[in-house]
Amino acid sequence: MERILDEAKNLQAELVEMRRTLHRQPEIGMALPKTMALTKQKLEELGLEPKVMGESGLVVTIGQGEPCFLIRGDMDALPIKEESGEPFASENENMHACGHDFHTTMLYGAAKLLKEHESELKGTVKLMFQPGEEILQGAKAMVDDGVLENPKVNAAAMIHVFPGLPVKSGMVLVPEAGPFASTSDWFEINIQGKGGHAATPELTINPLTVMSHIHLALHALEAREISMYDSAVISTTIMKGGVVDNAIPDTAYMRGSIRTFDQEVRKFIFKRIPEIAEGVAQAFGATVDVQMIEGCPTVEVDHDVTEAIRESLSQAFPGDIASPVEAGMHKLGGSEDFSYVTQEVPSSMLLLTSGHSDEYPYFVHHPKVIFDEAVLSKGAAVYTIIAMDWLAKNN
Repeated sequence: MERILDEAKNLQAELVEMRRTLHRQPEIGMALPKTMALTKQKLEELGLEPKVMGESGLVVTIGQGEPCFLIRGDMDALPIKEESGEPFASENENMHACGHDFHTTMLYGAAKLLKEHESELKGTVKLMFQPGEEILQGAKAMVDDGVLENPKVNAAAMIHVFPGLPVKSGMVLVPEAGPFASTSDWFEINIQGKGGHAATPELTINPLTVMSHIHLALHALEAREISMYDSAVISTTIMKGGVVDNAIPDTAYMRGSIRTFDQEVRKFIFKRIPEIAEGVAQAFGATVDVQMIEGCPTVEVDHDVTEAIRESLSQAFPGDIASPVEAGMHKLGGSEDFSYVTQEVPSSMLLLTSGHSDEYPYFVHHPKVIFDEAVLSKGAAVYTIIAMDWLAKNN
């Protein structure tokens, strides 16, 4: 472990350079031609043979034989205009506001370390460079394309960097077993009323009134129909209707987000939202068309994989391993499409703090967020150690 930690520290300058290159040219969605090309080139320079999976995913294996441990890094950015003030800020309208440039770079660093120690591996490490996490499509697409096969993956893990937490930078937060990151789903409701002059509301069916009552009823669903021992968030995020102040519109539209950690609660909400919307609409004489849209399931943290990782990291980084609870983060309300991997193989999700909130006050997805680059080499070491140790313990 000491050798790996020293070698990782020696990669710091190279990792900073790579991260800043990626940060200047952020790409979004499933098409990441520049990001993929740079990452593929650097992997090939290590003597590796990365395979393109889908439009912009990359998969590379190091070592041979069984078992196989997968480590994943996502590569896409967000359609946010950067306001960080960093000298290497984005040169386009997108931004790596969620740290995926860190994840890609740290996973590359792990590839370099693992390649140097390939003869010591007690099996195979598969590295998954993934597009489309922010749109919750990339992991599922790669799973559907066979990323967990040839060789068959036996366990997996990922790291997510987080600035803005009230703990020192460079802490590795290891969760407990169970659901950790929430589902992410949506609802869309189109309301058909009867438009007319604003001076004669008695001749109309105002879809804005219907929309308002549906909005309030959905919050009652969240507050009064779901047990205090469960949890869910239903947030109306878009409400549209009307174009002029003297006309009642014919239609209205609303959309919102649904988050929960429990599959049964998820099913219940998917059943109740259409029932509530249709009932409210009927009461006012309107009609609705309700669409329930599945995003991604929960990230399921496996006990055995996670405890093995916790043991390895506690030896490698004594004093720098903690629970997310100690950082004020019992679970993640945000979603993570690595969930599609966790549904198939025993997996874990680690958090790497990248800036104490006193110095790094902004959280991910903020246009002014900045990240502590000092943790890049540590992230590469974490990826490497958990993979090598898990293979050694499960050979």
